[in-house]
Amino acid sequence: MIIRITLRALLGRRRALLLLPIPVLLIGLTGFATTTGVAVERWAPILLNGMGLGVLLPLTALIVGSSVLGLEIEDGTITHILTKPLPRRDIIVSKLLVAWLVTTVAAGVPLGVAGAIADGATMGTALFVGAAVGALAYSALFLALSVVTRRPVIIGMSYILIWENLLGTYVDGTKVLSVRQFSSTITDTIAGNPLLQSTLSVTTAAVMAGVFVLLGTVSATHRLRSFSLAGDTN
Repeated sequence: MIIRITLRALLGRRRALLLLPIPVLLIGLTGFATTTGVAVERWAPILLNGMGLGVLLPLTALIVGSSVLGLEIEDGTITHILTKPLPRRDIIVSKLLVAWLVTTVAAGVPLGVAGAIADGATMGTALFVGAAVGALAYSALFLALSVVTRRPVIIGMSYILIWENLLGTYVDGTKVLSVRQFSSTITDTIAGNPLLQSTLSVTTAAVMAGVFVLLGTVSATHRLRSFSLAGDTN
């Protein structure tokens, strides 16, 4: 029930239209790049990693993850859910599942298509799987932020821009806490080709992605349990 209602509310909002331009642009630019005669190793890290995993995936996850429950908290309709005889954990898991599925479709599928255009079906599959893992970790993070703070978008954007795209690119020690690095590592491992120039071990990437999902789910569940039926989210 919660999954169906959340999907209807999420995809029925104008915010869903924000998910369209970047995937179309990414696929278009990738198709154009293949016609230039430039070696794929030169432009793939910029388009597939920088624009795809560095912009498309996290922004999509932020829009979706911060909306699946955050909008209900903002407008007070969360009280309708809290009155249902459902464990808070089930509510969070249902919201997380919706955020993950929508993000994977909206970002993972276009990334997979772009990967296939760039370097064949194996890279396309690898990039889709890497994006799906990243989508789950991002969704858990941004869902938790939407419950524990009133400014999830601002904090989420700070994480994406400062931690991932600045520190995570140039400071090695920060990469272990970068979801983008998890996705690129898993992609390169599955593809058997370091096209995205990942630097983490696949074990580290998989374990840390799991940690993000677990901590995000637990913290969101704990915070939701503190909400009153009057809708007090302070």
